[in-house]
Amino acid sequence: MRMAVMAAGAVGGYFGARMAAAGHDVAFIARGAHRDAIRRDGLKIESALGDLHLKDVNVADDPKQVGPVDVALFAVKLWDTESAAAQARPLVGARTRVITLQNGVDSVERLAPILGDEATIGGATYVVTNIARPGVIRHTGTVARIRCGRLDGRSDDVLAACVNEMKSAGIDITLADHMLVDIWKKFVMLSGTSGITASTRQPLGVIRDDEDMRAFFFKLMDETMAVGRAVTGFPPNMKASMANDLDAGNRLELDWLAGKVVALGRKLGVAAPAQEAVYAILKPYRMGRARAS
Repeated sequence: MRMAVMAAGAVGGYFGARMAAAGHDVAFIARGAHRDAIRRDGLKIESALGDLHLKDVNVADDPKQVGPVDVALFAVKLWDTESAAAQARPLVGARTRVITLQNGVDSVERLAPILGDEATIGGATYVVTNIARPGVIRHTGTVARIRCGRLDGRSDDVLAACVNEMKSAGIDITLADHMLVDIWKKFVMLSGTSGITASTRQPLGVIRDDEDMRAFFFKLMDETMAVGRAVTGFPPNMKASMANDLDAGNRLELDWLAGKVVALGRKLGVAAPAQEAVYAILKPYRMGRARAS
């Protein structure tokens, strides 16, 4: 199977590397120091599920250099969605499926007008990864799971074939019957983990062991939906990607996570004071390092 990873960050790079290690033709779209390191030294995965070191990796700056593929994993930050989708058009052929592995709840509705409704597939991924250094992706814990499917629930033989190929490569991927529900479940969980680990600057194990922080954590998820037990499978040193971005001084997905809950709550007349607090606390950092006013 021919696959493209747009882009080869912590999430896309991890799953793309697993596919490449299984012998599939994988093109990684990357840029900057990460791209340069992959070209020079290959792509390394550090994981309890098995370390990898891929040499002679097919890494490209521009999707035009790759052309149409069978499946593309779309895993860019939420603020880059539309611009990256426009760049990804050359990857899409008549039977291509683009599986979004982004956070948030509106990726499909943002991607479909650009890449086409037939190509665009909803997805939710459960994996804790970060770029340890350029060219090296570190996977924390033993969970690395994808759920994907069409939001309207209709069957898709082309997508099913892609999913079977990924399963054969050892990836824990499931074709979902109710993908929109799965996306919202992930959003509820992420709105809690991202808000609490970023605002407290603490890993989840510390938060779970502290009565006050734990109560605040569950309040964050209760304000979105009552699925607090979804977090029990995460390792105690887990931090959500937004907390890792905060530590690194990177731009945050705040407006599409806590900010989205706040905006929807205000629109629908639903109180969300805990999410409003997280949004206010982290707002000075959403574009990167806080700047003096």
